[in-house]
Amino acid sequence: MKRIAIAALLLLCSAALAGVLRPEGAGAEEPVTTTDTVSVSGTGSTSAVPDTAMISAGVETRGPTAQQALDANSTTMRAVIDALRAAGGRNVTTQVVSLSPRSDEQGRPDGFVASNVVSAETSLGGVGALIDAAVDAGANTVWGPTLSRSDADRLYRDALVKAVADAKTRADTLAAAAGRTVGRVVSIVEGGAAPGPLQDRAVGAVESSVPVVSGPQEITAVVSVTYELR
Repeated sequence: MKRIAIAALLLLCSAALAGVLRPEGAGAEEPVTTTDTVSVSGTGSTSAVPDTAMISAGVETRGPTAQQALDANSTTMRAVIDALRAAGGRNVTTQVVSLSPRSDEQGRPDGFVASNVVSAETSLGGVGALIDAAVDAGANTVWGPTLSRSDADRLYRDALVKAVADAKTRADTLAAAAGRTVGRVVSIVEGGAAPGPLQDRAVGAVESSVPVVSGPQEITAVVSVTYELR
């Protein structure tokens, strides 16, 4: 009986050891491998003088009835649209059409107000003439111009390249300070672009009856990059 008990105990011990030593056994864990990394942000920018301008021109009319206000508005607005196109306006597009009742100072009904606004694009040199044409045709509201670059996408890609290079420089500096070197890129995340006119670097007014000052626009790109450390 003692021999049988000892043999059974040895079998149990062997099974327990096999479960611990076998990688696929219950409770076994995969070996954990870690890689040191460094995460940095990089910024790149490029600037250029705008070559495209967009304005918004509108007509607001009043009338004793809704139909009269709208009819008067439509007549004048057609003239404004034709004038914009004749002056070189591109992509002439309706932005908003509205019709609403109006009241006098005592709050009593006083007819209706109709409004129609369109936008149009042109070259930077033609923006003054475009505004003049719209106003001469009857536009009584004008907004803009909004200045931009026709190749803004290419400029932004250039800024992205500079942002990645800036991130690499920052990572190299941090790694060297820690006595390490930078390895492969683990991840890279694109941030956003931030174009905007630099008013203090304005260059000159467009020759027209409506003076428009053009200044370089700066487009900025931001990236976040994680590198392996060696």
